[in-house]
Amino acid sequence: MKMQRDFLLLVTLATAVTTPASGQMGPSEAADMFTGIWWHPTLPSFEPLATGPKPVTNRTRYRGVSDYNNLVGDYTNPILKPWAAEVVKKYGEISLSGQVAPSPANQCWPNPPPFIYKNFGLQMLQKPHEITLIYEQDHEFRKIRMNQKHFEKVKPSFYGDSVGRWEGDTLVVETIGVKVDRPYAMIDMFGTPYTEKLRLVERYRMVDYDEAKDGLDRGFKENWQPPGPMAAVDRNYRGKHLQIHVTIEDANVFTTPWSATLTYMRGTVSWPETVCAENRFEFSGQAHVPTSHKPDF
Repeated sequence: MKMQRDFLLLVTLATAVTTPASGQMGPSEAADMFTGIWWHPTLPSFEPLATGPKPVTNRTRYRGVSDYNNLVGDYTNPILKPWAAEVVKKYGEISLSGQVAPSPANQCWPNPPPFIYKNFGLQMLQKPHEITLIYEQDHEFRKIRMNQKHFEKVKPSFYGDSVGRWEGDTLVVETIGVKVDRPYAMIDMFGTPYTEKLRLVERYRMVDYDEAKDGLDRGFKENWQPPGPMAAVDRNYRGKHLQIHVTIEDANVFTTPWSATLTYMRGTVSWPETVCAENRFEFSGQAHVPTSHKPDF
């Protein structure tokens, strides 16, 4: 009889551990809801949190929000170490001079995480042991190896080494090894630098509109929203939203780790195809397209 009671107790405990709390999705349910086209509505993309250390934001404003035509990072932000603050200040001076400050996006180079959030659109292609994130511009994509450890010796790459795991209904992704020895090594549109110490922890989860609204409002308060079809979002959408809570640290650049959110709505346009290198002579002049002296295949 005692053995039977012990067995029933073990079954009950196991059920309590594996069953999500009331109203909470399990990994497979959350993964299903991640599918489809997602679009975040503002640029720059970070939604500063209400409290705590904040990302670099724009010193120039237009009608109260970030002036997208003048990207001048706030080099007085206390998260920046002195040398990094000087880099941001000089980058802003280029923008103020009337020139377009070069970035991975406008120079047709791969966008390092988290700069890659500059892309509006996001899709998540899921397999049991791998998730692929694809972005709507320039065929940008990232691979996430699920339930694995980082390689013992990480070879730096444009998108870094990303490993993921499920924590309940939240996809947690840790990225290290983002390539530093490259042109336009920056984490945001203000030229904020990074080093080999860069580490990102992203938490992807589905949230109800009431929770998403807080992040969206923070984004609309700080950032620029493109007009017309470029926005590709329905401001009246009230369904589930995809939200990323990202924490960024780099002991060589920042005085402290800092966090922000990105909140995505359902996209309202077909998945576009844009290729920067097909037009090397846009408004910013000739783009510095990556070249190679020999093929890499």
